[in-house]
Amino acid sequence: MRYAVVIERAGNNYSAYVPDLPGCVATGRTIEETVIEIREAIEFHLAGLREDGLPLPGPESHVDYIEVAA
Repeated sequence: MRYAVVIERAGNNYSAYVPDLPGCVATGRTIEETVIEIREAIEFHLAGLREDGLPLPGPESHVDYIEVAA
């Protein structure tokens, strides 16, 4: 599965969340570290859902950029 991930600057580090997986979050000192951490968080989150016998939410969020004049 391929999930949309939002990575934001959070002071001196970065934070990430997955819109389609509420509660699935991660942080890191760099963007690269945050990507690694959120990938592990997604895998852990999905494993927990499977273990609990719950359905896996499908990836439904769409991410795009919109250009506007500044």
